[in-house]
Amino acid sequence: MTQQSIIKLPQGWASVPLGEIAVWGAGGTPKRSEPSYYDGDIPWVKTGDLGPRRLKHASEYITELGVKNSSAKLFNRGAIAMYGATIGKTSILDFDATTNQACAVGQPIKEVTETDFLYYLLKNEKQNFIDKGKGGAQPNISQQTIKEHYIGLPPPTEQKRIVEKLDSLLAQVETIQQRLNNLPEIIKRFRQSVLAAAVSGKLTAQWRSQNQQEKWQWLTIGDVSTVSTGSTPKRTEPTFWDSNDVPWLTSSVTGKEFCNSATQFVSNKAVKESRLKVFPPGTLLLAMYGEGKTRGQVTEISFEATCNQACAAILVNENKISKSFVKLRLLENYEATRMAAEGGNQPNLNLSKVRKITIPVPSIEEQTEIVRLVEQYFALADTLEKHMANAKARVDNLTQSILAKAFRGELVPQDPNDEPADKLLERIKAARLEAEKLEKAAKKATKVKR
Repeated sequence: MTQQSIIKLPQGWASVPLGEIAVWGAGGTPKRSEPSYYDGDIPWVKTGDLGPRRLKHASEYITELGVKNSSAKLFNRGAIAMYGATIGKTSILDFDATTNQACAVGQPIKEVTETDFLYYLLKNEKQNFIDKGKGGAQPNISQQTIKEHYIGLPPPTEQKRIVEKLDSLLAQVETIQQRLNNLPEIIKRFRQSVLAAAVSGKLTAQWRSQNQQEKWQWLTIGDVSTVSTGSTPKRTEPTFWDSNDVPWLTSSVTGKEFCNSATQFVSNKAVKESRLKVFPPGTLLLAMYGEGKTRGQVTEISFEATCNQACAAILVNENKISKSFVKLRLLENYEATRMAAEGGNQPNLNLSKVRKITIPVPSIEEQTEIVRLVEQYFALADTLEKHMANAKARVDNLTQSILAKAFRGELVPQDPNDEPADKLLERIKAARLEAEKLEKAAKKATKVKR
């Protein structure tokens, strides 16, 4: 009994192993220790190259000598290369190429199926291949397992209808995915424009005219805050670390608006002997070190904690200015803060530079209104992000559900005039046997003649 025999196939479809609809082969890797095998003009596709529907180029090339002295084989353009270690990843080779041994390559048998149909079929079978995978962290399937894997095969004319429909529907899905992928950047720019309008006074221009507010003034972080930093107690002193006394924070916590938890703690002894300051809830932490995105990021801590030397701890004097308004300014000034860093390979900020960060300051009443409006706009952005995440999850699942529908025979109508797939396979098998007989007879005749 085949794996498909318990499933009712659509009219005209046949349950067949993949070995009957494509010729399968695997590649190989020439010896890395032999330079003459590499940097040739023969494309050599590795598993990491796979992913696009049509693979346009290989990341590496080998020589004819490399092919000759390894199990690498040249496969025709149009073959299907499948990822072995991360099972089921599929691409169509858009050029003649060799592959490494982690790729199983299926070349469609003429008249039985075509490249694009086989591509979609294999994508639909990805989870089945994963389920059949054997091994530990990187399970694999063998070429034999692929050959023996049963699928439902429609008649060739229905295959063409399926491919045409899938091309149309999945192109639409891809367009939607691209639009959704663009949304995070659009929302990010929206937040930044809100912050820019907030600290420039544009956001409250109408409010200011109605409330006859005084002019803004320029101050610095040092004018309105106490700025200090922390340190790292000696790692070689166990009594400094074997404790849950005091949360100890690093610049890695600055990526979020609020810091609500700690992963590292130091002892009260470490605080005393390393002269660490313990900062109250509401302290702003600004990252002074780090490339990537870290340097210049700011967060607000929700609990008492100390920090390492990569953070500037900003304790705002709320008799002078709103802490929330200072935080908005630091968020808005992110790029300029980063640019103020100095140094060689890894530029850093220091406490002096942090204290010199400027703040355009309106009245306390206007600061309150600015914070209220920014929170309102940011809540809208948060809602958009949630809707976007939900939409993206649904769209990402759409491709697989469309494929599943196609290979259940539900995407396009069946045509009773199509030659059933099993009849086609019988006819091709008979023709192949006849060809083999003729070939043997021809060889026999040649021997007799000699």
